[in-house]
Amino acid sequence: MEAITKPTILSGVLELSPEDQRLFEKMLEVIRKHFTRHAYYPLDTTVMEKSEVLLAKGGGETEKQIYRFEKGSNDISLRFDLTVPLARYVAQHFSELEFPFNRYQIGKVYRGERKQKGRYREFYQCDVDIIGHNTLHVLNDAQIPKVMDEIFQELRLPHYAFFINNRVILNAYLEKIGVTDPVETLRILDKLMKIGEEKVKEELLLAGITQAEEVLAIARITGTNTERLDALTCLCDSDRYKQGVKDLQTVYEGMLALDIPEDRIVIDPTITRGLDYYTGTVYETFITDHEEIGSICSGGRYDNLSSHYTKQELPGVGMSIGLTRLFTKLREDGLMEIETDPVADVAIVTFPGTEIHALRLANQLREAGCAVMVQLEKGKIGKKMQTIDKRGIPHVILLGEDEVKNGTATLRDMHTGEQVTKKLDEVIADLV
Repeated sequence: MEAITKPTILSGVLELSPEDQRLFEKMLEVIRKHFTRHAYYPLDTTVMEKSEVLLAKGGGETEKQIYRFEKGSNDISLRFDLTVPLARYVAQHFSELEFPFNRYQIGKVYRGERKQKGRYREFYQCDVDIIGHNTLHVLNDAQIPKVMDEIFQELRLPHYAFFINNRVILNAYLEKIGVTDPVETLRILDKLMKIGEEKVKEELLLAGITQAEEVLAIARITGTNTERLDALTCLCDSDRYKQGVKDLQTVYEGMLALDIPEDRIVIDPTITRGLDYYTGTVYETFITDHEEIGSICSGGRYDNLSSHYTKQELPGVGMSIGLTRLFTKLREDGLMEIETDPVADVAIVTFPGTEIHALRLANQLREAGCAVMVQLEKGKIGKKMQTIDKRGIPHVILLGEDEVKNGTATLRDMHTGEQVTKKLDEVIADLV
């Protein structure tokens, strides 16, 4: 007897139930609709990239998480995000594109992260980016969160806020106070919301960053967004720093002009974003009172991402929703407010000898715009009706021998339990 292999999947990947998958698809539909409404072009870059291309920048924590393998003479890596493949694509197809180039992409990415709750090794990202040639107006940095705001509103998320900052501010400030390892400093500062000020201070000192108190001074800026901007203005007098504050203020004013409410914007000078290719505006998005979920949407501006692939200057700005993680956390925490429509408008229950007639009727109904499920299997009528009810299908057509003979069908309302026998054309008219 042939051995049976136990059906299992790898850890760190997710498969949903059919009903949850329909809910997930509903979220994808909402996201795609708003990306399109804001005139972003769809793009679908390859999942597999040449390792030499994907890892052109080299080094860092990211490289340790990449799935990499060889096939024949090819050294292949799976994409870890959608931004680096975008940079490669734009450089490769530069002469074919019009700039600014607005694109969206929805697809799976792969990261070999250590196993932990709420983190996945295969997950969906939903990205929007605007790529310029030589220059890219800073107000584009306000347009990006606007599309995300519309998505989150339609998804009926609880109150959330966009936390924004500018990496120029942080880099210029760290330079002023004499920090010699800004990359490590920002990596530690990025943990502030998770581990708190005292532990951040400990880690800074352990890393040999003796200016820990001065680093944390920027984290202690509080007040309204306007008051925070005023406080930032006084913190450093270098031209680069001042430009960073000016750009941050411009983005903030642009977001307000786009009708993102004040209470959904937080200027936070500690937001750094872990990825080191960000050079200007950075964003994180948190659900109020559920910050433990982590950022549900992140991104920023990058001026040099394509520099490994082209001599053209291609500044860009973008944001990404980690949809797999967002979906599972909303479900786990009971925060999912959207609902799906029933899988079908009507189910046709057949009886022996009526199956072909049922298929003809289903075809007519579908051509008229109805979603139809046909029950062809033998079984007790009560069990079939129970299955249909569990699926939330609102109407049932019972098609027995008498109905076929008389050119009629029995239409049952699953909500009220009422049913009536009518001519087929009347039944179709009622459903359409």
